[in-house]
Amino acid sequence: MDGDRVEIDGGIMEGGGQILRVSTALSCLLGLPLRVRRIRAGRSQPGLRPQHLSGLEMVRDLCNGKLNGGEIGSTEITFTPGKIKGGTHIADTKTAGSVCLLMQVAMPCVLFAASPSELHLKGGTNAEMAPQIDYTVMVFKPMVEKFNFTFNCDIKRRGYYPQGGGEVVVQMSPVKELSPINLTERGTVTKIYGRAFVAGALPIKLAKDMSAAAVRCIRREIRDLYINIQPVREPDDQAVGTGSGIIIVAETSTGCLLAGSSLGKRGKNADKVGIEAAEMLLQNLKHGGTVDDSLQDQLIIFMALAKGVSRVKSGPITLHTQTAIHFAEQLTKAKFTVTKSEEEDPSNDTYIIECQGMGMINPNL
Repeated sequence: MDGDRVEIDGGIMEGGGQILRVSTALSCLLGLPLRVRRIRAGRSQPGLRPQHLSGLEMVRDLCNGKLNGGEIGSTEITFTPGKIKGGTHIADTKTAGSVCLLMQVAMPCVLFAASPSELHLKGGTNAEMAPQIDYTVMVFKPMVEKFNFTFNCDIKRRGYYPQGGGEVVVQMSPVKELSPINLTERGTVTKIYGRAFVAGALPIKLAKDMSAAAVRCIRREIRDLYINIQPVREPDDQAVGTGSGIIIVAETSTGCLLAGSSLGKRGKNADKVGIEAAEMLLQNLKHGGTVDDSLQDQLIIFMALAKGVSRVKSGPITLHTQTAIHFAEQLTKAKFTVTKSEEEDPSNDTYIIECQGMGMINPNL
């Protein structure tokens, strides 16, 4: 530590932007000055990309903080947080960088702000290597609201690779504290639904082909459920650029939501996109956990902040989740344990992630 600055090695474990998001959000919440070195050392293009920089700048503005080293390509930053305030904040990647990843870094901070916040997030809504905005609205939102807060997410415009141009407005009010969650009973799958979308120059037939291929694939494993995957053409005035993709959600009797998704790209056949998403969903259903691979790591920071013990049953622990746990423990007083789930079929690769949360209290309320 330099004085009382927490030192973070951004190159270990998952070695990507997630380390930056988790540690900056916690630094902001806990008032801990931070130095992050070797940023994204594990990536082919190390250092800050536009989406990471715009996320950092938004958190800096949210809390009147100071950021040094905030340039594209920078592999070291220092961040000194101030007091979190509400109000309107804009983050614009000016690329197809993911708006969902911008939301990941800002959301824990604004929950503990002094007043309600409105975040205008600009960039890619359906980007590779990030949750699609449809996943955020259909799965992440209802699941994360189990921590006892709500937010509104309005998709103003969709934007696709390479130019981005999408905009999402997130509104949320601060809370006094977060409640722990107990997601250990999966229940049975009661419905499967989703949307296959095309935008820009692509014909609706592609969306129909993605949907039909996905349904055929799921039908091989799950025969008795009605599967409703809507083919959609995004209205031209609400989408920038050309893109396509699909998300399929399974809802269970206990209110769990698990998903599979895939993005189209040039030269990739529509059937393949649909089948990829269907196989991802089936894989997520196979392990018997209550959360899918994409949600697992996104819940960690909220579990760490909540008051009391949270328990989540999941499939195999992803490297993203291990990384989030490592940095949440390094920065907060939260304690995580991960144990193999015993009760069912030993061939199931199921785990219980348990966390004694730090019980963050909003000093402003």
